Amino acid sequence: MTNEPISLGKALASFDALWSPRIVTHVNDYDVRVAKVEGEHIWHVHDDTDEFFLVLDGELRIGLREPAGERTVVLEQGSAFTVPRGTFHKPSSAAGASILLFEPTGTLTVGDRHDEIPDHVDATTGHEL
Repeated sequence: MTNEPISLGKALASFDALWSPRIVTHVNDYDVRVAKVEGEHIWHVHDDTDEFFLVLDGELRIGLREPAGERTVVLEQGSAFTVPRGTFHKPSSAAGASILLFEPTGTLTVGDRHDEIPDHVDATTGHEL
């Protein structure tokens, strides 16, 4: 971890992989990750942690499976949303987006339970820049 300011633009420019977050810094026991996304992720759930999303560029949709049924939240640039722990969710972006994620260090991008992982989704706990 650096004690210098971090340019999120430069961090995002340093990689091309989709659905493969990079860890830009740590806050206590949490990772701050950035990712480029396009297309669909997978339905998954984090049993013991919430997941915070901030859209830096583009638009992100998050499908949610809640007790009342399924719904989709739409996050435009500058919008933030927290998926509550234990909620199945599926992020997607038709035209592509850049996002910032905030979650406990070691949290898998595919959660604790998930659909089959396609080749375009990186099942990781994040990659260091």
